[in-house]
Amino acid sequence: MLRISLPAETLWTLWGLPISNALLTTWIVMAVLIVCSIVATRKLSMKPGTFQTLAEIVVGGLYDFFGSISGSFIGQFFPLVGSLFLYILLANWIGLLPGVGTVGFWHGEEFIPLFRGAMSDLNTTIALAVVSVLAMQYYGFKNLGHHYAKRYINFKDPILFSVGILEIISDLSKIISFAFRLFGNIFAGEVLLAVMAFLMPFIVPLPFLFMELFVGLIQALVFSMLSAAFFTIAVAHEE
Repeated sequence: MLRISLPAETLWTLWGLPISNALLTTWIVMAVLIVCSIVATRKLSMKPGTFQTLAEIVVGGLYDFFGSISGSFIGQFFPLVGSLFLYILLANWIGLLPGVGTVGFWHGEEFIPLFRGAMSDLNTTIALAVVSVLAMQYYGFKNLGHHYAKRYINFKDPILFSVGILEIISDLSKIISFAFRLFGNIFAGEVLLAVMAFLMPFIVPLPFLFMELFVGLIQALVFSMLSAAFFTIAVAHEE
């Protein structure tokens, strides 16, 4: 019988910390990105090989793309927004691989998948949202110094003070917006695929699988693009 769990299932505990199937998938995504980074950069050459060429195309394309959003600030933002994009994209696509959500073990009468899409766990998306919002504050103070604090606390007149309160609420709401947008889209896609595979396991789920590949790309773009845009707004706030 088809069973869909909203929270990620706990596989075991490590030093008292619960290790979920979504966290296990996250570690796999991190390992893949780290290995690819090492392989692409360990023997850099003016005449690059196939893997270095592919890495330069991907990184260069992303740099130009985000540069159209952040302008002269792209040098500061790119390491983070580029990493966010690649991490979210790979996590979304790995979550669609055969075995993710279907390979596992039985605990009593409950089936526990060994792997689960990382972005289908709200804890993961909230963590990414917090990182993005905190990074926005970091870049703001780094570029504008103590003047950046006037965005939130300004006693010059009641209007500016009220605007500062609204800015605080706006930044806090970004965490909710970032987290639930990414989680909702990815989790809904995985539920759709699970239902289609349960009802009609052959051929029919394929169009939905390709659609989810596209959705995974779009969600990675949306999250990283919005982050880049918010970073740019933060550093240009004084202007």
